[in-house]
Amino acid sequence: MPNFESQLMRDEELPPSPKEKFWTKERRSKVAVTALYLLKEEAFDLIYGSEERASISSRVKILDHLITPQSYEASSEIWPEVEMIFSGWGMVPMDETFFRRFPKLKVVFYGAGTVRSFVTDAFWKSKIRLTNAALANAVPVSEFTLSQILLALKHAWQKAFFIRKHKKFPPLSLPPGTYHTTVGLISLGIIGRLVAERLQHFDLNVVAYDPLFPPQEAEKLNVKLLSLEKVFRVSNVVSCHAPVLKETERMIRRRHFESMKPGATFINTARGAVVDEGEMIHVLKERPDLFAILDVSEPMPPDEGSPLYALENVMLTPQIAGSLGSECRRMGKLMIEELDRFLSGKPLRYEIDEERFQSMA
Repeated sequence: MPNFESQLMRDEELPPSPKEKFWTKERRSKVAVTALYLLKEEAFDLIYGSEERASISSRVKILDHLITPQSYEASSEIWPEVEMIFSGWGMVPMDETFFRRFPKLKVVFYGAGTVRSFVTDAFWKSKIRLTNAALANAVPVSEFTLSQILLALKHAWQKAFFIRKHKKFPPLSLPPGTYHTTVGLISLGIIGRLVAERLQHFDLNVVAYDPLFPPQEAEKLNVKLLSLEKVFRVSNVVSCHAPVLKETERMIRRRHFESMKPGATFINTARGAVVDEGEMIHVLKERPDLFAILDVSEPMPPDEGSPLYALENVMLTPQIAGSLGSECRRMGKLMIEELDRFLSGKPLRYEIDEERFQSMA
């Protein structure tokens, strides 16, 4: 499973990308670079609040009207002066029509995570550069994951569900706890690595499955690399952070859940398609001692009548691990930092090239 995401956590300056080299010739010498906002209206204020918009306006000439996906589709307007786009959820496909409508576009600052919904094959042949805020979006996901790991090691949700159903406290039982128990991570990309770093503050054993993660980097994180099968066998909590790739689709199967320790918990804040959901449900029905905390599913939300709604050993949440509310401003701020790098001629720290794209969620 490729792990180019983990490289983004390094602090050293990156070498120029091919597209960076192309634009080096112009070196942003113009007095005023023209930009616009293109994203969903409901995401605009969340990602680019008044403080963020003021910062952007102080650096570039920004058009004063928001372009939404709806207004983009309803219009045939061409923006020959626009060199930058600040975007987020609701970005339109970057196809041939898009290129014609933005003939001078140089860079897209995408203030959100995955870019798969709008990047096309034609984009890689263009000279347009693209950076995103996946690292900023990873912060709340890692925080949510950490909270659920700690609760899972106390069997907090199982006890809370029992109390609500039976109107009394459950019989005394001993959960794993947080001392010298084992947490398994599936993938050490941006989020998995952040979770591993946060877990270093606890007296836990951390293991992980990520075939391409450098062993020396895992040693620095105090993480032991294991096979996927062994991670499930030895862990009290398994937390999934794998992207959906051809190699990872339905990667987690019945045999993995069947091998889990008594009372173990599976957490998924990544993508539902990484799990064979039918096989997972089968095991959860057979083994009520296991527990699943699912912030994602396939499809999302689960189909009407799905057993996931009724199983007492499943907690569903509606994809709340990622950036919500004020957390979204962190993504806007990260794009301003990238803007400063672009304007000063420095390499973009979070630029997406075709190789990295192939390994992203």
